[in-house]
Amino acid sequence: MSGAGWRDVRFRSPDNLDLYARDYGPRHGGPTPVLCLSGLSRNSKDAHAIAQRIAPDRRLIAPDYRGRGRSAHAPDWSSYRVEVEMADAIALLDSLGIAKVVVIGTSRGGLIAILMAALHRDRLAGVLLNDIGPVLEPAGLLRIRRYLGRPLRFTTWRGAVAALRRANPGFESLSEAEWLAFAHRVYRDEGGRPVLDYDASLRRTFPAPARILAGAVAPMWEALAALEGLAVTTFRGEHSDLLGPATHVRMAELVSGLDAVTVKNRGHAPFLDEPECIAAIGRLLARCP
Repeated sequence: MSGAGWRDVRFRSPDNLDLYARDYGPRHGGPTPVLCLSGLSRNSKDAHAIAQRIAPDRRLIAPDYRGRGRSAHAPDWSSYRVEVEMADAIALLDSLGIAKVVVIGTSRGGLIAILMAALHRDRLAGVLLNDIGPVLEPAGLLRIRRYLGRPLRFTTWRGAVAALRRANPGFESLSEAEWLAFAHRVYRDEGGRPVLDYDASLRRTFPAPARILAGAVAPMWEALAALEGLAVTTFRGEHSDLLGPATHVRMAELVSGLDAVTVKNRGHAPFLDEPECIAAIGRLLARCP
């Protein structure tokens, strides 16, 4: 057990890559566990705040995708794909003997959750999509493209905070302490210096600006149908540039019983510890006992 309240888990991917996850809360019995899936370049550190609220009573598993955090980098960068990362998540659940979960998927994690609903529906009790939907706004994709996998131009944590402020609009209400905590979730500390906590080759999997502007990322409305019949909650940051308000409204119209929540003073993506997020997660978990 880690001193911070989680167990370190090592497991193997279907293609035999060494992967890592945090395992919070009770291992046996109790309500349906939660699988917390992070954003594109993020990792299990993002789950810590919500795990502190859930884990006393409910198990929460938070993996580092391949090439992120404490998981091994893939020899073949082209394996940094949603369908491969979904297969890794299923391998994690199998290794822990977990049959069914509630998935909390932030951004990339939400896309993985939708694919899981299509291919492994029997493994899901419910899904939370955090600031992600069938239409990805070009403005948000271009913003992510600008920083993803770029060499860092700073060597101090103050510089890391400044870079995060520039790269993440819509979070102006954060205090200095909150920005610094954000930085420590995004970057890894090496000798007091912030460094990327993911394989920079991840950038090679992202569409080029011209393709983004040409609409190469096709809408995924048909995929959303896989969520019908599950307990589903969606979050949209009030200032999100990746999930548009019209898309968020349309999602609620298409999925029966969907609980659509707008999170104030947040861009892409809410941190999950905001009051409206905590309340909505409570409602979702109450539907997935």
